[in-house]
Amino acid sequence: MEIITNKTFDNEREFFGMKDLLVDNCRFDGPADGESAFKECSDIKVTQSFFNLRYPFWHDKNVTIDNSELTDKCRAALWYSRDINIHNSRLHGIKALRECSGINITSSDIISPEFGWRSSDINMKDTSAESEYFMFESRGLLFENVTLKGKYSFQYVDDAQIVNCNFDTKDSFWHATNTTIKDSVIKGEYFSWYSDGLTLINCTIIGTQPLCYCKNLKLVNCKMIDCDWAFEKSEVDAVLTEKIDSIRNPKSGRIVCPGYNTLQQDDPNSKGEVIVSSRR
Repeated sequence: MEIITNKTFDNEREFFGMKDLLVDNCRFDGPADGESAFKECSDIKVTQSFFNLRYPFWHDKNVTIDNSELTDKCRAALWYSRDINIHNSRLHGIKALRECSGINITSSDIISPEFGWRSSDINMKDTSAESEYFMFESRGLLFENVTLKGKYSFQYVDDAQIVNCNFDTKDSFWHATNTTIKDSVIKGEYFSWYSDGLTLINCTIIGTQPLCYCKNLKLVNCKMIDCDWAFEKSEVDAVLTEKIDSIRNPKSGRIVCPGYNTLQQDDPNSKGEVIVSSRR
């Protein structure tokens, strides 16, 4: 393995097509303003480095990024690549990850609009994120202890597992399929409309008009706070642990809860049953 340390690079395609490379304590910045530093590379490890130029990792295989910073000038950092490990790093450029597969992200900080589009097999742990359209059309997600602030997150995702996370994001999980969320807090307006196969276990849901037009929706021991007009036109099997604000025309199934402030059942095609019970 070739080792490169303590250098600055700003040329176009500086390491194009290289293999078996360790880059440590280097800077990708400068007046030449060159793009695509590691395009078409494989078996690349980058540690303690600084990226301030565009498109550094495209069409790469087996890339490790550790303890490094990708600034807001580092646009579209990782595209069309696979087998990526990112640890203790800052990804702050727009569109930082797209159409990639086999990604592990741990103990990192993400500030990146349109992050994670159309990617697959993404494991994320102990990480914070701020993003719009986060994980759009991605699949095979495993998230643990992730905090997120944004809008339009997880739309059209498939096969997602979310554990012990805290999300503050409106219009999240629209059209999501085969998704399970456990021990998490989901805050935001219009949560998970049009989803199919969403299961929530021991979760807290906060915000107006959640879980409408859903298919195969299941809630197990969940709490719903400030949730008015929930479950409209949804196929739902829910057990709630606390009183809910209001329920509107569930399509089918049943909702068991300690109580509600308002129940609207004025659509003859909505057959969902609402059962008030003190049992939890």
